[in-house]
Amino acid sequence: MSTIAIVFHSGYGHTKVQADAVARGARSVPGATVHLLPVGDDLDWELLDTTDAIVFGAPTYMAGPSAQFKAFMDASSARWADQRWKDKLAAGFTNSASLNGDKLATLQAFNLFAMQHAMVWVSLGLMPGNNTSTGSVEDLNRLASFVGAMAQSNADQGADVVPPATDQRTAEYLGRRVALAASVWRGVPTDAPALAAS
Repeated sequence: MSTIAIVFHSGYGHTKVQADAVARGARSVPGATVHLLPVGDDLDWELLDTTDAIVFGAPTYMAGPSAQFKAFMDASSARWADQRWKDKLAAGFTNSASLNGDKLATLQAFNLFAMQHAMVWVSLGLMPGNNTSTGSVEDLNRLASFVGAMAQSNADQGADVVPPATDQRTAEYLGRRVALAASVWRGVPTDAPALAAS
């Protein structure tokens, strides 16, 4: 068994859709137990301390993670001092209204945060999609991220419409990759087939 926590903030519901997709992907791996944990006053810190992997997710606001997620990062300082998350796996995902929207800055913030906690980062592991004349906006990783999963949600559409299915499938891929990595990291054999980029 491996345990994956997805700790996230969602301002308008779009990043929650992405978090749900990460969870679906992780749950597709036999033996994976997955917990969705919104940031806030009732966050289960002890659960985070006992998981094999933590996936960080937040919308990108003003060139970085949302203030609510940054508050979670800052509140983890006691765990950093004790190195309670050392050698856990980590990964990240983010969403914004613009195609670029400086989402990379948010993923890099998550990555550096994980490195401070002495965690081991799991990248997205997908080649960029939609970057040739035969590509499509339906390709996985259509936003060409390597550090983590990115999604784009039009500012004038609700979470019942966006992020689009392809970005959700990319998030599922990340969740599955993290869960498979957690099984390997723990030395637990899994019957799950290898990842396929389709």
